[in-house]
Amino acid sequence: MENKTQEEASTINVSSLACIDLANSNLHRSAASLKQACLDCGFFYVTNHGISEELKDEAFEQSKKFFALPLDEKMKVLKNEKHQGYSPVLSQISDNQIHGDYKESFFIGIEGSNDTPFCRANIWPNPDVLSGWQATMEKYHQEALRVCKAIARVLALALNVDGDYFDTPEMLGNPLTFMRLLHYEGMSDPSKGIYGCGPHSDFGMMTLLGTDSVMGLQICKDRDVKPRKWEYILSIKGAYIVNIGDLLERWSNGIFKSTLHRVLGNGQDRYSVSLLAKPIRVYLHKFFRHVHFSVRLL
Repeated sequence: MENKTQEEASTINVSSLACIDLANSNLHRSAASLKQACLDCGFFYVTNHGISEELKDEAFEQSKKFFALPLDEKMKVLKNEKHQGYSPVLSQISDNQIHGDYKESFFIGIEGSNDTPFCRANIWPNPDVLSGWQATMEKYHQEALRVCKAIARVLALALNVDGDYFDTPEMLGNPLTFMRLLHYEGMSDPSKGIYGCGPHSDFGMMTLLGTDSVMGLQICKDRDVKPRKWEYILSIKGAYIVNIGDLLERWSNGIFKSTLHRVLGNGQDRYSVSLLAKPIRVYLHKFFRHVHFSVRLL
Protein backbone atom coordinates (compact mmCIF):
# COMPACT_ATOMS: atom_id res chain seq x y z
CA MET A 1 0.00 0.00 0.00
CA GLU A 2 1.34 3.44 -0.84
CA ASN A 3 2.10 5.69 2.09
CA LYS A 4 1.07 9.29 2.58
CA THR A 5 4.49 10.70 1.72
CA GLN A 6 4.41 9.00 -1.65
CA GLU A 7 0.99 10.47 -2.44
CA GLU A 8 1.33 14.09 -1.31
CA ALA A 9 3.35 15.34 -4.29
CA SER A 10 1.42 13.43 -6.92
CA THR A 11 -2.27 14.23 -6.94
CA ILE A 12 -2.48 17.69 -8.56
CA ASN A 13 -0.93 16.98 -11.96
CA VAL A 14 -2.95 16.58 -15.14
CA SER A 15 -1.74 14.29 -17.91
CA SER A 16 -1.76 15.41 -21.54
CA LEU A 17 -2.93 12.61 -23.82
CA ALA A 18 -2.87 12.15 -27.58
CA CYS A 19 -6.19 12.49 -29.39
CA ILE A 20 -6.89 10.02 -32.21
CA ASP A 21 -9.47 11.07 -34.81
CA LEU A 22 -11.19 7.90 -36.00
CA ALA A 23 -12.56 9.77 -39.03
CA ASN A 24 -9.10 10.73 -40.26
CA SER A 25 -8.66 9.35 -43.78
CA ASN A 26 -4.88 9.16 -43.28
CA LEU A 27 -4.82 5.91 -41.31
CA HIS A 28 -1.04 5.67 -41.30
CA ARG A 29 -0.75 9.09 -39.68
CA SER A 30 -3.31 8.03 -37.07
CA ALA A 31 -1.39 4.79 -36.55
CA ALA A 32 1.83 6.72 -35.94
CA SER A 33 0.11 8.92 -33.36
CA LEU A 34 -1.48 5.90 -31.72
CA LYS A 35 1.84 4.05 -31.61
CA GLN A 36 3.47 6.97 -29.84
CA ALA A 37 0.62 7.10 -27.31
CA CYS A 38 1.02 3.38 -26.60
CA LEU A 39 4.78 3.76 -26.20
CA ASP A 40 4.25 6.66 -23.81
CA CYS A 41 1.52 5.50 -21.44
CA GLY A 42 -1.08 3.42 -23.27
CA PHE A 43 -3.84 5.99 -22.65
CA PHE A 44 -5.33 8.23 -25.34
CA TYR A 45 -8.56 9.92 -26.44
CA VAL A 46 -10.62 9.03 -29.51
CA THR A 47 -12.92 11.45 -31.31
CA ASN A 48 -15.33 11.15 -34.25
CA HIS A 49 -16.18 7.68 -33.00
CA GLY A 50 -19.81 7.73 -34.14
CA ILE A 51 -21.49 7.23 -30.74
CA SER A 52 -24.08 9.97 -30.48
CA GLU A 53 -24.23 12.19 -27.41
CA GLU A 54 -27.91 11.27 -27.16
CA LEU A 55 -27.13 7.57 -26.80
CA LYS A 56 -24.34 8.21 -24.32
CA ASP A 57 -26.56 10.51 -22.25
CA GLU A 58 -29.35 7.93 -22.25
CA ALA A 59 -26.97 5.17 -21.13
CA PHE A 60 -25.70 7.33 -18.28
CA GLU A 61 -29.22 8.35 -17.28
CA GLN A 62 -30.36 4.73 -17.21
CA SER A 63 -27.25 3.80 -15.23
CA LYS A 64 -28.03 6.47 -12.64
CA LYS A 65 -31.59 5.21 -12.36
CA PHE A 66 -30.37 1.71 -11.59
CA PHE A 67 -27.86 2.77 -8.94
CA ALA A 68 -30.51 4.99 -7.33
CA LEU A 69 -32.71 1.94 -6.65
CA PRO A 70 -32.99 0.58 -3.10
CA LEU A 71 -30.25 -1.92 -2.28
CA ASP A 72 -32.70 -4.80 -1.93
CA GLU A 73 -33.90 -4.19 -5.50
CA LYS A 74 -30.33 -4.11 -6.85
CA MET A 75 -29.46 -7.29 -4.96
CA LYS A 76 -32.12 -9.12 -6.97
CA VAL A 77 -29.69 -8.98 -9.90
CA LEU A 78 -26.53 -9.85 -7.94
CA LYS A 79 -23.73 -10.98 -10.26
CA ASN A 80 -23.54 -14.65 -11.24
CA GLU A 81 -20.53 -16.95 -11.62
CA LYS A 82 -19.84 -15.39 -15.04
CA HIS A 83 -19.61 -11.98 -13.33
CA GLN A 84 -22.74 -10.65 -15.01
CA GLY A 85 -24.95 -8.49 -12.83
CA TYR A 86 -24.63 -6.21 -9.81
CA SER A 87 -21.67 -5.81 -7.43
CA PRO A 88 -22.26 -3.69 -4.30
CA VAL A 89 -19.89 -1.17 -2.72
CA LEU A 90 -16.72 -2.69 -1.16
CA SER A 91 -17.21 -6.04 -2.92
CA GLN A 92 -14.30 -5.56 -5.33
CA ILE A 93 -10.64 -5.24 -4.36
CA SER A 94 -8.23 -3.88 -6.98
CA ASP A 95 -5.07 -3.64 -4.89
CA ASN A 96 -3.61 -4.44 -1.47
CA GLN A 97 -6.33 -2.40 0.22
CA ILE A 98 -7.72 -2.39 3.73
CA HIS A 99 -11.18 -1.96 2.25
CA GLY A 100 -12.72 -2.88 -1.06
CA ASP A 101 -13.37 -0.29 -3.75
CA TYR A 102 -15.85 2.43 -2.88
CA LYS A 103 -17.85 1.80 -6.00
CA GLU A 104 -20.80 -0.25 -7.12
CA SER A 105 -21.03 -1.73 -10.58
CA PHE A 106 -23.18 -3.62 -13.03
CA PHE A 107 -21.56 -6.01 -15.53
CA ILE A 108 -23.11 -6.84 -18.91
CA GLY A 109 -21.45 -9.60 -20.93
CA ILE A 110 -21.90 -11.09 -24.35
CA GLU A 111 -25.20 -12.92 -24.61
CA GLY A 112 -25.09 -16.69 -24.64
CA SER A 113 -26.95 -19.72 -23.43
CA ASN A 114 -26.25 -21.14 -19.99
CA ASP A 115 -24.08 -23.90 -21.49
CA THR A 116 -21.82 -21.49 -23.41
CA PRO A 117 -18.27 -21.77 -21.98
CA PHE A 118 -17.56 -18.11 -21.39
CA CYS A 119 -20.95 -16.47 -21.15
CA ARG A 120 -24.56 -17.02 -20.32
CA ALA A 121 -27.78 -15.07 -20.58
CA ASN A 122 -27.33 -11.62 -19.07
CA ILE A 123 -29.11 -10.60 -15.90
CA TRP A 124 -31.39 -7.60 -16.38
CA PRO A 125 -33.32 -5.39 -13.96
CA ASN A 126 -37.08 -5.85 -13.88
CA PRO A 127 -38.51 -3.94 -16.90
CA ASP A 128 -41.46 -2.91 -14.74
CA VAL A 129 -38.96 -1.10 -12.51
CA LEU A 130 -36.67 0.28 -15.24
CA SER A 131 -38.49 0.59 -18.53
CA GLY A 132 -36.26 0.56 -21.63
CA TRP A 133 -33.13 -0.15 -19.59
CA GLN A 134 -32.10 -3.35 -21.35
CA ALA A 135 -32.65 -1.96 -24.85
CA THR A 136 -30.53 1.11 -24.11
CA MET A 137 -27.66 -0.93 -22.68
CA GLU A 138 -27.70 -3.45 -25.53
CA LYS A 139 -27.56 -0.65 -28.10
CA TYR A 140 -24.75 1.12 -26.27
CA HIS A 141 -22.82 -2.14 -25.92
CA GLN A 142 -23.12 -2.73 -29.67
CA GLU A 143 -21.92 0.78 -30.51
CA ALA A 144 -19.03 0.66 -28.04
CA LEU A 145 -17.84 -2.64 -29.50
CA ARG A 146 -17.99 -1.14 -33.00
CA VAL A 147 -15.68 1.66 -31.82
CA CYS A 148 -13.26 -0.83 -30.24
CA LYS A 149 -13.04 -2.65 -33.57
CA ALA A 150 -12.32 0.64 -35.35
CA ILE A 151 -9.54 1.39 -32.86
CA ALA A 152 -8.17 -2.13 -33.34
CA ARG A 153 -7.74 -1.49 -37.06
CA VAL A 154 -5.53 1.50 -36.31
CA LEU A 155 -3.73 -0.50 -33.63
CA ALA A 156 -3.00 -3.22 -36.18
CA LEU A 157 -1.21 -0.73 -38.41
CA ALA A 158 0.69 0.56 -35.38
CA LEU A 159 1.81 -3.03 -34.77
CA ASN A 160 3.00 -3.41 -38.38
CA VAL A 161 0.36 -5.97 -39.38
CA ASP A 162 -2.57 -5.78 -41.79
CA GLY A 163 -5.37 -3.43 -40.79
CA ASP A 164 -7.91 -6.25 -40.63
CA TYR A 165 -5.72 -8.45 -38.41
CA PHE A 166 -8.02 -8.11 -35.39
CA ASP A 167 -11.22 -8.62 -37.42
CA THR A 168 -10.96 -12.42 -37.37
CA PRO A 169 -13.47 -14.36 -35.22
CA GLU A 170 -10.79 -15.53 -32.81
CA MET A 171 -9.72 -11.94 -32.20
CA LEU A 172 -12.35 -9.16 -32.08
CA GLY A 173 -14.66 -10.56 -34.75
CA ASN A 174 -16.33 -12.57 -32.00
CA PRO A 175 -14.76 -11.18 -28.82
CA LEU A 176 -15.21 -11.68 -25.13
CA THR A 177 -16.43 -8.29 -23.91
CA PHE A 178 -17.77 -6.87 -20.69
CA MET A 179 -19.55 -3.57 -20.32
CA ARG A 180 -19.35 -2.11 -16.84
CA LEU A 181 -21.61 0.54 -15.40
CA LEU A 182 -19.82 2.19 -12.48
CA HIS A 183 -20.92 4.47 -9.66
CA TYR A 184 -18.27 5.91 -7.33
CA GLU A 185 -19.08 7.56 -4.03
CA GLY A 186 -17.35 8.90 -0.94
CA MET A 187 -13.99 10.52 -0.29
CA SER A 188 -10.79 8.62 -1.01
CA ASP A 189 -7.73 8.60 1.24
CA PRO A 190 -4.82 6.67 -0.30
CA SER A 191 -2.82 6.92 2.94
CA LYS A 192 -5.51 4.76 4.55
CA GLY A 193 -6.02 2.43 1.61
CA ILE A 194 -9.37 4.00 0.70
CA TYR A 195 -9.99 4.33 -3.04
CA GLY A 196 -12.88 4.66 -5.43
CA CYS A 197 -10.93 2.04 -7.37
CA GLY A 198 -7.51 0.85 -6.24
CA PRO A 199 -4.40 0.89 -8.45
CA HIS A 200 -4.52 -1.73 -11.18
CA SER A 201 -3.97 -2.37 -14.88
CA ASP A 202 -6.61 -3.89 -17.15
CA PHE A 203 -6.13 -7.52 -18.12
CA GLY A 204 -7.66 -7.48 -21.61
CA MET A 205 -6.74 -5.98 -24.95
CA MET A 206 -8.27 -2.53 -24.57
CA THR A 207 -10.83 -0.56 -22.58
CA LEU A 208 -13.15 2.11 -23.99
CA LEU A 209 -14.21 4.48 -21.20
CA GLY A 210 -17.02 7.00 -21.20
CA THR A 211 -17.04 9.35 -18.21
CA ASP A 212 -19.04 12.18 -16.75
CA SER A 213 -17.43 15.52 -15.87
CA VAL A 214 -16.38 14.59 -12.32
CA MET A 215 -12.61 14.19 -11.96
CA GLY A 216 -11.21 11.06 -10.39
CA LEU A 217 -9.29 8.91 -12.88
CA GLN A 218 -5.51 8.99 -12.44
CA ILE A 219 -2.63 7.21 -14.18
CA CYS A 220 0.90 6.36 -13.08
CA LYS A 221 3.17 6.21 -16.11
CA ASP A 222 6.02 4.47 -14.26
CA ARG A 223 4.96 2.13 -11.48
CA ASP A 224 8.56 1.37 -10.51
CA VAL A 225 9.51 4.95 -9.59
CA LYS A 226 9.11 5.84 -5.90
CA PRO A 227 7.27 7.88 -4.90
CA ARG A 228 4.77 7.12 -7.62
CA LYS A 229 3.61 10.11 -9.63
CA TRP A 230 -0.13 10.17 -10.28
CA GLU A 231 -1.70 12.37 -12.94
CA TYR A 232 -5.38 13.10 -13.50
CA ILE A 233 -7.04 12.30 -16.82
CA LEU A 234 -9.61 14.93 -17.73
CA SER A 235 -12.89 14.20 -19.47
CA ILE A 236 -13.32 15.88 -22.86
CA LYS A 237 -16.83 16.34 -24.20
CA GLY A 238 -17.37 14.24 -27.30
CA ALA A 239 -14.26 12.11 -26.70
CA TYR A 240 -13.72 8.70 -25.13
CA ILE A 241 -10.74 7.64 -23.05
CA VAL A 242 -9.02 4.46 -24.24
CA ASN A 243 -6.32 2.42 -22.57
CA ILE A 244 -4.58 -0.73 -23.71
CA GLY A 245 -4.46 -3.74 -21.41
CA ASP A 246 -1.98 -6.34 -20.21
CA LEU A 247 -2.70 -8.63 -23.15
CA LEU A 248 -1.60 -6.07 -25.74
CA GLU A 249 1.43 -5.18 -23.66
CA ARG A 250 2.46 -8.83 -23.72
CA TRP A 251 1.82 -9.15 -27.45
CA SER A 252 4.11 -6.17 -28.07
CA ASN A 253 6.84 -7.72 -25.90
CA GLY A 254 6.41 -4.96 -23.33
CA ILE A 255 6.90 -2.09 -25.78
CA PHE A 256 3.32 -0.87 -25.54
CA LYS A 257 2.31 0.13 -22.02
CA SER A 258 -0.55 -1.22 -19.93
CA THR A 259 -0.47 1.54 -17.37
CA LEU A 260 -1.37 1.49 -13.70
CA HIS A 261 -4.46 3.58 -12.98
CA ARG A 262 -6.90 4.25 -10.15
CA VAL A 263 -9.92 6.36 -9.23
CA LEU A 264 -10.03 8.76 -6.29
CA GLY A 265 -13.38 9.89 -4.93
CA ASN A 266 -13.80 13.55 -4.00
CA GLY A 267 -17.16 13.31 -2.24
CA GLN A 268 -19.18 13.75 -5.45
CA ASP A 269 -21.08 10.96 -7.15
CA ARG A 270 -19.14 9.89 -10.23
CA TYR A 271 -20.42 7.69 -13.07
CA SER A 272 -18.67 5.97 -15.94
CA VAL A 273 -19.38 3.26 -18.52
CA SER A 274 -16.56 1.10 -19.84
CA LEU A 275 -16.24 -1.67 -22.39
CA LEU A 276 -13.41 -4.17 -21.92
CA ALA A 277 -12.55 -6.04 -25.11
CA LYS A 278 -10.38 -9.11 -25.58
CA PRO A 279 -10.33 -12.25 -27.73
CA ILE A 280 -12.35 -15.22 -26.59
CA ARG A 281 -10.37 -17.07 -23.92
CA VAL A 282 -10.20 -20.43 -25.66
CA TYR A 283 -7.70 -18.96 -28.14
CA LEU A 284 -5.46 -17.09 -25.71
CA HIS A 285 -3.05 -19.96 -25.01
CA LYS A 286 -2.31 -20.13 -28.73
CA PHE A 287 -1.65 -16.40 -28.97
CA PHE A 288 0.59 -16.32 -25.93
CA ARG A 289 2.81 -18.98 -27.51
CA HIS A 290 2.80 -17.86 -31.12
CA VAL A 291 1.71 -14.23 -31.54
CA HIS A 292 4.47 -11.66 -31.48
CA PHE A 293 4.23 -8.26 -33.08
CA SER A 294 7.29 -6.47 -34.38
CA VAL A 295 7.00 -3.00 -32.86
CA ARG A 296 9.79 -0.64 -33.82
CA LEU A 297 10.53 2.34 -31.63
CA LEU A 298 9.88 5.65 -33.33
